[in-house]
Amino acid sequence: MTGFNGNGAGRRGVLAGAAGLAAVAWSGARPAIAQGKFPSRPISIVVPIPAGGGTDYAARLIAEPMAQILGQPVVVENRPGGNDVIGLMHVARSQPDGHTLLMGYCGTMAGRAAIGGTGSVSTTEDFVPIGQVSDTPQLFVVHPSVPAKTLPEFIAHAKANPGKLSYASAGNGSMHHLGTELLKSRAGIDMLHVPYRGTGETISDLIAGRIQFYMNSPPPLVALVRDGRVRPLCVSSNERHPGLPEIPSLTEAGGLRDLPLNVWFALYAPKAVPAEVRAQLSKAMETALAEEGLRRRAFEAGSLVRFEGPEAVSARLAREISGWKEIARAANIRAD
Repeated sequence: MTGFNGNGAGRRGVLAGAAGLAAVAWSGARPAIAQGKFPSRPISIVVPIPAGGGTDYAARLIAEPMAQILGQPVVVENRPGGNDVIGLMHVARSQPDGHTLLMGYCGTMAGRAAIGGTGSVSTTEDFVPIGQVSDTPQLFVVHPSVPAKTLPEFIAHAKANPGKLSYASAGNGSMHHLGTELLKSRAGIDMLHVPYRGTGETISDLIAGRIQFYMNSPPPLVALVRDGRVRPLCVSSNERHPGLPEIPSLTEAGGLRDLPLNVWFALYAPKAVPAEVRAQLSKAMETALAEEGLRRRAFEAGSLVRFEGPEAVSARLAREISGWKEIARAANIRAD
């Protein structure tokens, strides 16, 4: 099961000053890309989950800089519901002219797709990628009441209390769900799965101690780590996260290696969008993500910006759907 995702690389960074989940301000407008009729009106980036999570963060990260480049407002539109299907369906059925886009989360585009959890919408057939926004290891955290400060200690505690600890996810097929099931399998532990509708609700119960373990991309968690409201165990990569240098890597923490748990977000358009519009959006996105101020602010929030073009995103999606299908079969995971 190794090899269908990547891992972060280590260099010194900072944890303090994490930006939370607010929109990222654009520090320097760039010239608009030469364009004909597109865009002719504001562009919507649909986020199929409530505000406050990593998908929302990724959309807001690129919205303002892309607006400056394209010469039209870019608005983030949260359309949660139906395990992300409502938002996906809205974009899939929208006019394919490039004015309605989707911020895709790997847990939905690959994980839920692998278990048939996207309803009548196909993440590979109904959308075309514009480009990847970020590629970031996950952070493993526990509530401070858990008597474990390292991953080996947590695994030992879970083995001593089979079925008594709980972990949170965004529902069947999410990265939190499939990823934790993979960790359970590798570590030989048993925990209770508790699905939630959104990150905000999950964080509330994590802080309150109603759930004990959670893995997610760093942006929703770094402020909680900084304030001591959750305890970090490790990051999910073989190397330390460059923005969280004091937190051990998976390899250092527990001797595990090559868990394919990196979280990525990518921008998508409806399948029939014209090739020239897709190319224009992709170029605008690549230009926006190259801006050093944006990259620095994302880094300080724990997110590692990494643009990849449409072909690379398509290949990664196909590879991860195949890999997560194997995990789902082994753990008997089915769509809600």
